[in-house]
Amino acid sequence: MTPHMLTRSLDRGATIFLLVVAAIGVLIPLSNLLLPAGSFLQVPTYLVALWGKYVCYAILALAIDLIWGYCGILSLGHGAFFALGGYAMGMYLMRQIGTRGVYGNPILPDFMVFLNYSKLPWYWYGFDMFWFAALMVLVVPGLLAFCFGWLAFRSRVTGVYLSIITQAMTYALLLAFFRNDFGFGGNNGLTDFKDILGFNVQAEGTRAALFALSCLALIVGFLICRAIVSSKLGKVLIAVRDAESRTRFLGYRVESYKLFVFTVSACMAGVAGALYVPQVGIINPSEFAPGNSIEAVIWVAVGGRGTLVGAALGAVVVNYAKTFFTSGMLAPYWLFMLGALFILVTLLLPKGIVGTFNAWWDQSKEKRAAASASAAAEDGVTQPKMAE
Repeated sequence: MTPHMLTRSLDRGATIFLLVVAAIGVLIPLSNLLLPAGSFLQVPTYLVALWGKYVCYAILALAIDLIWGYCGILSLGHGAFFALGGYAMGMYLMRQIGTRGVYGNPILPDFMVFLNYSKLPWYWYGFDMFWFAALMVLVVPGLLAFCFGWLAFRSRVTGVYLSIITQAMTYALLLAFFRNDFGFGGNNGLTDFKDILGFNVQAEGTRAALFALSCLALIVGFLICRAIVSSKLGKVLIAVRDAESRTRFLGYRVESYKLFVFTVSACMAGVAGALYVPQVGIINPSEFAPGNSIEAVIWVAVGGRGTLVGAALGAVVVNYAKTFFTSGMLAPYWLFMLGALFILVTLLLPKGIVGTFNAWWDQSKEKRAAASASAAAEDGVTQPKMAE
């Protein structure tokens, strides 16, 4: 991915989006750390963590839009990749607790001591090193997506059938992680984190740094997605989305293209989950719930499928609305409101917020161009050139 490819893939809207994200990633941490508490412009620490969670959701929405908006793969199980990345980071954070746990065991996490584990399970080895955990954040979701996609796409499972089996996959993982004997904390999950890279996860500086890192990850993820969809590969993906059988007839190995983009999307979701966990402070099997994956698809639909910017915007808007409405009298009705929002967007704004705006803007430009051409033609008729 060369700099020329990145520059060529950015239009005005994408450039504005990147500048806004970069500004937010710098200004919010600086406001939190440098301005005095209680100041009008000072961003409280709890809001830094909250907006950091929104940014992680935006990365997840980008990952879904990459496969759904540009390749036509509707995954209702991307929450599984998000959760696996979160568990990989949570395992590292648990290994950093050491003797500061309730039972003071330098090797075993508290829940393992409570369940009378005699030694650390083999799949926990290496997670005391950050580089290994960071590698697993990419490898575990990516490997699962590769194996799942290879079986599904090779069997030519498409449409609603693919959506159903992705949902079945995340539900199976939900049941597996709920079991205490699997060594992942059972239904309580992993929590009570202390340090990350030697820094206190509760400290204001650490939270500000995690927020800035989340914004950087969103920028990098967006650039990767733009580079993919703006290249020749992206044109093939769109062809697969619009006419898969014709694309296969032309000689393209459709399964390979779908497998590649599905794996890249899963790795992005894993990164989002890894950044999410230290900012929220817990990871448990509820993150595998199929409802979470469906809700993430709604974010993309609300923001605008196939726009990337709209997917990120939809994630922030819907989750901000969720935070606002679930803190008052309307809390019991949030799911009904979310369903109503999805129905209204589908009926009234089928292209989503950004997609509808882009369509309106293009029509407006065409009308202005037509009006300018008409005016120029009239001027040419009313004011003929003088004979030389």
